[in-house]
Amino acid sequence: MLERGLIQVYTGDGKGKTTAALGLALRAVGHGLQVKIIQFSKGSGYTGELFAAPRLCPNLEIYQFGWGCPLSGLIRSGQMKCNKCGECFRKNRDPELNFASKALDFAWQCIQKGGVDLLILDEISHPLRRKLISMKEVEEFLQAKPEKLELVLTGRGMPAEILEYADLITEMREVRHPFQKGVESRRGIDY
Repeated sequence: MLERGLIQVYTGDGKGKTTAALGLALRAVGHGLQVKIIQFSKGSGYTGELFAAPRLCPNLEIYQFGWGCPLSGLIRSGQMKCNKCGECFRKNRDPELNFASKALDFAWQCIQKGGVDLLILDEISHPLRRKLISMKEVEEFLQAKPEKLELVLTGRGMPAEILEYADLITEMREVRHPFQKGVESRRGIDY
């Protein structure tokens, strides 16, 4: 459907990178485009987009590659909040679990199979910075991007090598955040 697909990057230390990508996904689905979101370092979560995606299927699909929180069912139902144990962060950084490589392999499958207009690689900068996937692998992926595919990469501290490929770069900058006043993450707003 797209005549030309571009590469967009949403990066920076401010909130809103994934949210901006989800907004773009919603717009694309509204126009009948096929959207796939691959979430690096996220697994069996309780975020609102996971509950919305089935309502927008078959145009929107979300795939998570990461350690799942054992409390996600309770958090999802609103019976408890994340206790910030950090297990998900530690497990997602474990190179032996290979989540990032599996996510990138799936991204390759998506472009080889076709049928995707917008592909979002959410939080790809984290495994790149931690060397869980190589810069060379991601650069090869960017070079192989089909002409009509819109590709979005999100995450803090996006490496300069990746920025060189981008047609659009948006940097989220934190000016003020409710966390600074002790406001916890809010269901339906922050996740």
